[in-house]
Amino acid sequence: MTKQINEREIVLSVLMEITENGQYSHIVLRDVLSKYQYLEKRERAFITRVTEGTLEHMIEIDYILDQFSKVKVKKMKPVIRNLLRSAVYQLKYMDSVPDRAVCSESVKLAVRKGFSGLRGYVNGVLRSIARGLDEVKYPEEGAQALSVRYSCPEWIVRLWQKYYEDDVIEAMLTDFQTEKPTAVRCCLNRVSPEELVRRLEEEGVKTEAHPYLPYAFLISGYDHLEGLQSFREGLFTVQDVSSMLVGELSGVKAGDYVIDVCAAPGGKALHAAEKLLLAGNGSGHVEARDLTERKVELIRANIERMGLENVSAVCMDASVPDEASAGKADVVIADLPCSGLGVLGKKPDLRYRADPEGIRSLIELQRQILNCAKAYVKPGGALIYSTCTVNPEENTENVYWFLEENPEFELDDIREKLCPELKDSVTEKGCIQLLPGIHRCDGFFIARLVHRFENNYTK
Repeated sequence: MTKQINEREIVLSVLMEITENGQYSHIVLRDVLSKYQYLEKRERAFITRVTEGTLEHMIEIDYILDQFSKVKVKKMKPVIRNLLRSAVYQLKYMDSVPDRAVCSESVKLAVRKGFSGLRGYVNGVLRSIARGLDEVKYPEEGAQALSVRYSCPEWIVRLWQKYYEDDVIEAMLTDFQTEKPTAVRCCLNRVSPEELVRRLEEEGVKTEAHPYLPYAFLISGYDHLEGLQSFREGLFTVQDVSSMLVGELSGVKAGDYVIDVCAAPGGKALHAAEKLLLAGNGSGHVEARDLTERKVELIRANIERMGLENVSAVCMDASVPDEASAGKADVVIADLPCSGLGVLGKKPDLRYRADPEGIRSLIELQRQILNCAKAYVKPGGALIYSTCTVNPEENTENVYWFLEENPEFELDDIREKLCPELKDSVTEKGCIQLLPGIHRCDGFFIARLVHRFENNYTK
């Protein structure tokens, strides 16, 4: 009896959506796994691993294909290209799948997709690769070697070589291809860390304390989050520890008014709201803003799940000045759009979307938003600037620019707000650059800037 649902066909459709139609991998994969939630855990795990693995290793896979196929990857029909890519990933990285099964199932899939005339080509290329994988010759040194070995565009490697040593770059690239547990934040207004661990372990989830924060944990061994009662009750939320550090460095205190200008899906805003509750007397408020109603609905869904009443979600363009908010906020969180080069392990397709011109445009957008956000900070208040990239042009260089343009702000010392393991990673008095593979978290940048004297709102 033929299976109605074929995992390899699902993988192919996901890869087509991402590589040919420009959809974001984490969104497409999330939606597909939700649609096929009734599949066995093993089947959904196969879909996830092959999709993510193919994207993570795509430059290397294309390099291999070009050595065995007379038709180069760029000239292939899109369906055949993505079918072969996923097959090569299985051949090279999945020992549990027999080579003959990869080849035969790929041929069947090509036929099902209307390419019966190419069944011999698909079979021949894959069988040649299966026999010759160990003989593939890789570039031996320099940016090209790192690019092919770790499937990172060469221009990104060369960009990083301006700022980092090759061993640091290799550590980051290795980390992007390393499977890791899920980082979560215990919602301290609802449960203690000890009680959360007990609840998770009762649900069969493996937990590990994170060394940077007492309420951060790494979890694994679960099927899907929505299947966990503890998640549905809002006892924890998925959030990388690098993002949690924004809340730690914000210095939110009782009674504060907080504006998060680019908040979706809401992790930092909800963390700030929780800190307000824990600070006492229930006063203070967080206004979580984002550009589209779709993103604002994501924030509202998380607010509802976590039962927080001191946070509101508003649709607003962060790059457009909001005169009504001038001088209103004790803390402004500006986690701004960026190249995402610090989270390529979670969003592997970002490396193929990014380009130098796009980064230059993002730098200008970041400065435009900062020019708006600065006006919302009260005298004595704080502006927390963060990005999920490891590119200094979007990080420290933007901070230098901001301080030169706005002498009413200065960097605040953040060392005492950090755990001992991170104190030495402070690059400037008020800045920290977190690097994947070096630190136990995503690549992330945070700067805490404080307002020193009366703001000139007409500047």
